[in-house]
Amino acid sequence: VQLVEPGGGLVQAGGFLRLSCAGSGRTFSRFAMGWFRQPPSKDREFAAAISWNTAITYYADSVKGRFTISRDNAKNTVYLQMNSLKPEDTAVYYCASSHIDYPTQQVGGYNYWGQGTQVTVSS
Repeated sequence: VQLVEPGGGLVQAGGFLRLSCAGSGRTFSRFAMGWFRQPPSKDREFAAAISWNTAITYYADSVKGRFTISRDNAKNTVYLQMNSLKPEDTAVYYCASSHIDYPTQQVGGYNYWGQGTQVTVSS
């Protein structure tokens, strides 16, 4: 089972980035997916999650209204569109696949993780 996250990079404040995460080795379409992030010298924190059928999405208060999570089950891929980026969004971003179909904000609710991709927002 593998989750691969190309993308990430350096962007100026106010800019945008789109992260993608492609899964293989498992029928990811049956399970919720999530995005977490780990800012420098901080713990990993929840950013966004989506149910298996896209009907339910959750966002952290810090990204609500700026980030949008989506998925394409035919491609086993989940996306995170990040707009109006701020320097405090700087972090390593991880995608994760849950073991249930309902999204959760808890790290423990996910059993497969990508390797992480760096997002740096300059002021």
